[in-house]
Amino acid sequence: MSAAPTVVIVDDHHLFRAGVRAELDGLVEVSGDAATVEDAVRLVLAAEPDVVLLDVQMPGGGGVEVIRQVAQRRPGQRFLALSVSDAPEDVIAVIRAGARGYVTKTISGPELADAVRRIADGDAVFSPRLAGFVLDAFAGDIPAREVDPQLDQLSPREREVLRHIARGYLYKEIAQRLSISTKTVEAHVSAVLRKLQLSNRHELSRWAVERRLID
Repeated sequence: MSAAPTVVIVDDHHLFRAGVRAELDGLVEVSGDAATVEDAVRLVLAAEPDVVLLDVQMPGGGGVEVIRQVAQRRPGQRFLALSVSDAPEDVIAVIRAGARGYVTKTISGPELADAVRRIADGDAVFSPRLAGFVLDAFAGDIPAREVDPQLDQLSPREREVLRHIARGYLYKEIAQRLSISTKTVEAHVSAVLRKLQLSNRHELSRWAVERRLID
């Protein structure tokens, strides 16, 4: 088994940093923590952690500024944003700056440790609700497709349900947003799976992303 990844925690609230340390204790190795952009940059360059776990909104430029300064001298450093904010502009800004993932502060300790390990291994990690923002922001990087006969099979409501699935919403949440029952959502998903000859919601999400259906 590989050694636990090393982490530096960056947040301007002492109690939060202490809480994250406690949650991650025994799951990953915390190399240190910092409360300001300047201290964070200095610590990261000295400690060379596998992952920097950083808040987005801090005085002095926040997580984006930490990433910018560190990247100049340590371009391979991996960052995971951990924030109370799920605003699209915050998510997109820090990902564009170079973070490999973004999770919200409602995440549990074991889930956060798992996210850190995945980032250290080279994966990208996002809270499900945030994935759609990132897909939107980088949709221009995905080649546009010609008119798709498979897509034409779907009704407008089926396309709407598909978009919500791709954004990571649960069936119950989709039902609430569209003012329909959960059973109706399940029926639409089953119909879409059958028409597109797919097996599960993960394949549906990938199919939707490839066709730039999330807008």
